[in-house]
Amino acid sequence: MSALFQIACASNSDAILAANLAASPCLANGVPLHVERNAPSAAIAYNRALDATQSEIVVFAHHDVFLPKGWDALLHARLAELTRHCPDWALAGAFGIGADYRQFGPVWTSSLGQIIGRVPSQPEPVISFDEMLIVLRRSSGLRFDDSQPGWHMYGTDIVCRARSAGKGAFAIGLPCIHNDRFHGALGPDFTESYRWMQAKWPQYLPIQTPVTKISRSGLHLMRERWNMRKSLALRETDAVDTAAPAPDLARRCGWADLTASVG
Repeated sequence: MSALFQIACASNSDAILAANLAASPCLANGVPLHVERNAPSAAIAYNRALDATQSEIVVFAHHDVFLPKGWDALLHARLAELTRHCPDWALAGAFGIGADYRQFGPVWTSSLGQIIGRVPSQPEPVISFDEMLIVLRRSSGLRFDDSQPGWHMYGTDIVCRARSAGKGAFAIGLPCIHNDRFHGALGPDFTESYRWMQAKWPQYLPIQTPVTKISRSGLHLMRERWNMRKSLALRETDAVDTAAPAPDLARRCGWADLTASVG
């Protein structure tokens, strides 16, 4: 079972990796983990990982993601369902945004201190992914865009690439823990990624992402920054310390063992 996919990660912290992704039970069950370090961008890191691996299914996950017990079996079941639903699928993800702006998960996020995203009753097509976890089908021929700067919005770009190739991207219900640190504001690197996406995909605008809407005017980015400033104190209160053990967070979410979800 485990040989059918492997996990790829870009990491700059052995401590974060060891406490989260590398602690996922599926790795002890034989799922391979490939780690890329010192890449100049997420796209370059992930394309390097594609070149260095061979599995048909590659799971790109952040180093602060924890996959609960039984997650590997659940992935196989969900992908089998997705293949029946859409034989030519290219991408799947743990958290995505539908064309009608519905959010599909469910995932735990420590930065918000809650489970986010509704549970899809079937594979749901999406127009963007949170980058925390993206599943890519190698035979789709998709790759990330090496020219994309930085570490933001590559989950939206890869979905746009799938759309332009006539292939599907879906949220499929893969509960997991994103033990991410609190973000007080959006930095200039986020603005750079936003402008890059505006220029690259005008035919698909507006695109709702997990953070903000990419629009022609860019006013939504300004609005999001304003909203984040206004909500800073409340969001700081809601956030959970990333020192909380990831298995404990999974247990509190009811995801200590996902084996029962298979079927």
